[in-house]
Amino acid sequence: MPTPSLAPSEPSPPCPAAPGHLPGGQPSVLPNAGSLAELLRLLGLSRSECDLPALPPCVRVLRIRPDATLLHEGTPGRAVYVVRSGTFKCVRMLEDGDEQVLSFAQAGELLGFEALHGGARRCSAVALEDATAYALALGELHELQRRCPAFGDALRHGLSRQLTLAAETAEMVSTSSADARLARFVLWSSARMAQAGHSPTRFRLRMGRRDIASLLRLANETVSRSFSLLADSGCLRVAGREIEVLDLAALRERARNTRIPPSDTARQRSMPTGDGLPGIGHWWTGSAARLAA
Repeated sequence: MPTPSLAPSEPSPPCPAAPGHLPGGQPSVLPNAGSLAELLRLLGLSRSECDLPALPPCVRVLRIRPDATLLHEGTPGRAVYVVRSGTFKCVRMLEDGDEQVLSFAQAGELLGFEALHGGARRCSAVALEDATAYALALGELHELQRRCPAFGDALRHGLSRQLTLAAETAEMVSTSSADARLARFVLWSSARMAQAGHSPTRFRLRMGRRDIASLLRLANETVSRSFSLLADSGCLRVAGREIEVLDLAALRERARNTRIPPSDTARQRSMPTGDGLPGIGHWWTGSAARLAA
């Protein structure tokens, strides 16, 4: 029985792009790229290349240019994607036509996994830089697991990790203080850099202030002011998107704050901060902070 072909990308949405969004073109297939060992490693499971079969035709590696959309909100899912390189933002369109950033995804993270239960895409995934991703056709997942039993364990591990990442994102906005939200975001970014093998104290943010503000449910001006406050207090050195963590202990102390400091109340009173979400554990003083140490 011939293997069903996998289109390089999701079908285009019937509605126009959000205001200010510049489409980056359609994803393209990279021939002879990737391996099953690499796919399993990205999902958190190490296996020797010699112990694994060749990458089956139902799995393809896609290249996604900056600003190109890999997944389109509202369309039926045909594949699950594993980020191989680069960074994506996951966004949904609000009723007023504005764009809400839900999360950022980097190497090893799953995109479009809601399609596993047959639902429509809950959000869009847009590349923030040149990126690649494994595309796993939904109809071939069982066959892939039959050929490589370890794939099932790797997929479950990857899905479990997504739940952890979702909890961390929710925790970032569980405080009323804008400065604490931004401090948590910087610690979270630092920890992810460390996990990727990069410096946890000097790194470049792949996303702009507007996307950070949208994720943290803050106004753009509030994020800029909070960056300035963290820099003035000696926690960070900020040059555009370049970040250097100068005082990790002070940054952690800022992240622990669950209320707006009296000195900051007047400054933040006029700036919307959004509604806080229920707290789910102080991750920024736990594993993420240890990674950033």
